[in-house]
Amino acid sequence: MKVLCISASNIIHKEKGISFKICKIALNELRKKYDIIEETIIELKKYNFEPCTGCGKCFFSNRCIIEDDFNLIYGKIIENELIIIVSPHYAPIPAKLVALLEKMEQITFLKWGKDNTYKSEVYGKCALIISHGGGELWALDSYKKMVNDTIANALDTIQIKVIPLNEEWKTGISIPIKKAVFCEESIFPNQEYDWDYIIQKITEYIEQIGTITL
Repeated sequence: MKVLCISASNIIHKEKGISFKICKIALNELRKKYDIIEETIIELKKYNFEPCTGCGKCFFSNRCIIEDDFNLIYGKIIENELIIIVSPHYAPIPAKLVALLEKMEQITFLKWGKDNTYKSEVYGKCALIISHGGGELWALDSYKKMVNDTIANALDTIQIKVIPLNEEWKTGISIPIKKAVFCEESIFPNQEYDWDYIIQKITEYIEQIGTITL
């Protein structure tokens, strides 16, 4: 199995932030259960690409005409069987992830609009969605609605199947913080995480892959 994990965080004041750490945990837990031929982590903050302008030229080439990093990332998504998207809660999701999703949606939707039997280049691939934010357990329902469901709706348009955790959480999982501590030395809160709980939750989610044919 070839796996691509997308770390959607925009944060640059941390070299390896929470999204990246969650990607590493997810890949490590996957290795324990499945034969991974190749694994890749893409940190969107390190790539540059513009939002979709709706020019429609991707209809003819299945690629964006703008010469930026989008086509590189889209190619990686096409090459891999399983896609993991790790996204923090912003407003509601990071800007680069929005741009990535909207361009992929445009490529697929224009073709599908002409032919409702059209199958995209990512048709049949599966995805895990893992969201996280600065809130504790009480915030998870809102993260699900704003982050997981938003990403899942876009993936559905491009014909990627999101693997559910259960009937309640059909669009992935969300990770809380343990607590946030504000101090005078920094404008940013010091967020503490229960990493044992996070590993347990990710492992539980990964087990659902066994119910899907990749």
